[in-house]
Amino acid sequence: MKYIKILFLFIVVQVTAQQGGMWIPSLLEGMNEQEMTSLGSKLTAKDIYDVNNSSLKDAIGHFNGGCTSEVISPEGLILTNHHCGFGEIQSHSSLENDYLKDGFWAMSKQEELPNENLYIEFIVRIDDVTTKALNGVANTMTEREKQSTIDKNINEIQKTVQKEAWQGVKVKPFYKGNQYFLFVTERFDDVRLVGAPPSSIGKFGSDTDNWVFPRHTGDFALFRIYADKNNRPAKYSKDNVPYKPKHFLPVSLDGVEEGDFTMVFGFPGTTNEYLPAVAIQHITQEFNPSNIAIREAALKEIDAQMKASDAVRIKYASKQARIANAWKKWIGENLGIKKSNAIAERQAFEATFKKALKEKGLEASYGNILPEFEKLYADFAEINIRRRNFIEVFLVNNELMQMMFRAYQLEQVALNKPERFDEAKNSYINRLKGIHKDFDANVDKGVFSNVMPLYNPKNVDASIYEKTSFTNLDNALQLFEGNAKKVVKNLNKDAAYQYAKPMIKEFFTKIDPEFQQKNQPITALQKTYMKALMEALPNARYFPDANSTLRVTYGQVRGYSPRDAVYYNPVSYLDGVIEKYVPGDYEFDVPQKLIDLYEAKDFGQYTDKNGKVPVCFLGTNHTTGGNSGSPAIDAHGNLIGLNFDRVWEGTMSDMNYDPEICRNIMVDARYILFIIDKYAGAKHLIDEMKLVHPKKK
Repeated sequence: MKYIKILFLFIVVQVTAQQGGMWIPSLLEGMNEQEMTSLGSKLTAKDIYDVNNSSLKDAIGHFNGGCTSEVISPEGLILTNHHCGFGEIQSHSSLENDYLKDGFWAMSKQEELPNENLYIEFIVRIDDVTTKALNGVANTMTEREKQSTIDKNINEIQKTVQKEAWQGVKVKPFYKGNQYFLFVTERFDDVRLVGAPPSSIGKFGSDTDNWVFPRHTGDFALFRIYADKNNRPAKYSKDNVPYKPKHFLPVSLDGVEEGDFTMVFGFPGTTNEYLPAVAIQHITQEFNPSNIAIREAALKEIDAQMKASDAVRIKYASKQARIANAWKKWIGENLGIKKSNAIAERQAFEATFKKALKEKGLEASYGNILPEFEKLYADFAEINIRRRNFIEVFLVNNELMQMMFRAYQLEQVALNKPERFDEAKNSYINRLKGIHKDFDANVDKGVFSNVMPLYNPKNVDASIYEKTSFTNLDNALQLFEGNAKKVVKNLNKDAAYQYAKPMIKEFFTKIDPEFQQKNQPITALQKTYMKALMEALPNARYFPDANSTLRVTYGQVRGYSPRDAVYYNPVSYLDGVIEKYVPGDYEFDVPQKLIDLYEAKDFGQYTDKNGKVPVCFLGTNHTTGGNSGSPAIDAHGNLIGLNFDRVWEGTMSDMNYDPEICRNIMVDARYILFIIDKYAGAKHLIDEMKLVHPKKK
């Protein structure tokens, strides 16, 4: 097989088909369509994205702004990841009804559970509005002036766009602000929980197996969209009816084999594929390690307390998963960058870029870019780390400090915008109640004692937990009775607030302003760099970085070799779940009913040709955060799996996609069906779907 390398993305390209890239679905005609065909796809670009007719894009929904979901029945049944719906599953759980531990299955539509503030958003159409967005922008302007002009243009675009009254609109920058697209959307706010396996299936392997393969996790959950009688978006009402989608995905019973075409369709969050070598070096050798250490310290306390108490386990399940996910991801990202020699490879590309500038006479325009990056990052590194460490301690890992951070913001409203104080106070009180719903002062004190020394080792005072009013919700709420002057006075008497306020003030007055000042020229230079790349190397292929907009990535089912003499087959099986089973273990326990089904070989129609139940499989699709819950789609447009993870070293694909290393992990659709049907006994949900055999045509 002949390979060539294009651009410093290090995307290895087959002569016939590119692997990697997150492509805009409205722009697939031409090269992308040809590449998909060469990989085995039978789909046309219009099958995937069509404004005038039903297409695959109409089945793909943005799940609560952070994950992806897809419609899998004509009655608005939605499939996404267990970890995407984890907060909703947790919110309905209690010691009496422990849906995290036992799972939940609505045996009728009347039993489906509504979820406050949960929404799913579909894309109606995508328009290129670059010319309008950049109208009036001149090189002589400052970056602030440029952005102000663009913001005004975007506001005007959004005001004048043609759309239905119930539809939304947003404009997003692409290629670091060199291009702009408009998205017309439909947002549904009545989304109800239909089914979720127990965590022993949905989170099987937990932290140990997170970001690795072989994986045996049934990471899925089911929801349903409800609409008004006209099939339009509506707030929750008992009168709402199941949504009738423009398109839903049939589910394939034929499964996958190595080499099969796979397409992942979803809303990837953030990537930075066009960073210079100096940025990758800073992130992996300085920035990531400091934040890994903070999360590791927090997890040490949370994990110990969760193992010791079921009440703590329920309260902290979602928080622990969120903290641990990024912690392990950053470790894998660092390993992948090192293994792929990405920094040296990027430096080698930069030499090619400089040569191209010289050959095309572009040195005067762009020759300063790489030296300027070196200078800017040398000055930026320290404040970037300091700012993120603050965020980790005060907003991510420790909840008392989060309460103090928000309280400081409230005080600033009281002092500077008193007319908005009552609104801000009510917002703060609601946030406070939300935190205390799953708050344990003893756990949080342990986290504080572990993480604060990593941010401010000279000032760690855990005694504030015994003195503050904020560890008890009723006591905390008393501080907010009365007018702005009284609330501010009460706050400044509180021990925790007195402790945290100087550090929070430093963040707002010194740390964040310095970060913004030093980050702005880097952002501006990155935009110029993107433009320079396209001019210096015009024949290269460029996909835009992920920005939480709808994208297509395509590849094939492939195993991989993470280490010397080790090769992972692309499919894992239920046999592996039983092999990993450890009775009573919080990561590897297995429900007795699943064991009984396995021993009885009661697998129904959900096996492969060898009579085994597939659980997960690997692909070369280029995914990132936000692709969780994305459908894995076969060559004919059917659902074959559910994307939920990447292999550990492959997490570097956010900066450096390498098809030799990068793999996404998907739950096999047959395992999902097997759990719904045989384990949960929810055959009425199976009957709702359209099951197909595309390989038997």
